[in-house]
Amino acid sequence: MSLPAKAENVAVVRHAIAGLAERVGMDEASTADLKTVVTEACMNVVVHAYREDEVGLLEVKAVPDGDGLTVAVRDFGRGISPRPGVDRPSLRIGLALIAALSSSFEIRGGVERGTEIRMHLPLTSRPIADEGAEAAPGPPVPEATEITVGPPELVGPVLSRALTALAARHEITVDRISDAMLLSDQISAAAPRGFADGHVHLSIADRPEGVELKVGPMESGAAAGLRESLALPDVGGSLETLADEVRTESDGDGEYLVVAIAAVS
Repeated sequence: MSLPAKAENVAVVRHAIAGLAERVGMDEASTADLKTVVTEACMNVVVHAYREDEVGLLEVKAVPDGDGLTVAVRDFGRGISPRPGVDRPSLRIGLALIAALSSSFEIRGGVERGTEIRMHLPLTSRPIADEGAEAAPGPPVPEATEITVGPPELVGPVLSRALTALAARHEITVDRISDAMLLSDQISAAAPRGFADGHVHLSIADRPEGVELKVGPMESGAAAGLRESLALPDVGGSLETLADEVRTESDGDGEYLVVAIAAVS
């Protein structure tokens, strides 16, 4: 559907989508949720997407799939941003409501590039969970901050900011944080060579004694090569001296370079 982004047209969209939902076998509860989220998404376009003196385009696409209906609501305006003087809470409450009622939900777009809100609703409403039943286990929570970053030019800014943010939680001097940044810069420059896809895998453990950076798992020989890259042949030293400990490890997944920076004891 393509139509002017006017408040009176939101009802047209809602009824058309409801007719589609009934035809593909969506139950009554899911259809009610569908009408709610479509209304909220369309009202966000009407209220926020275009200037007050402008009538823009509202575009709605609905695609049935095996287990539900995916609906995309799009505008071609300035993007989702609150309009001064508008007191309707559709931008805040509306998006939260869409996320709560949809089985999946995403927003695409940006300032002056328009916005697309995409949501999926199942054909059958979700049953109310038994409060006495055990919830399905979620994914395991890592003890450390796990980061995967690429391409190579992105590794430096991401690693240095994450490492210094975690180090700043401890009684680590400014000089030691500067040392950590120097180390991270060199590691960031050399580490991508140890990963076949160029995406560097990092783990930063935040412990009472300080922070520990682990780079890997890497290919065979890559950890030693990364450690060698810390050498300063012109001055006969190594950046390893900036850390409290540097070591290599290996397990069934591959090799690791481990760098520890201790807090003030």
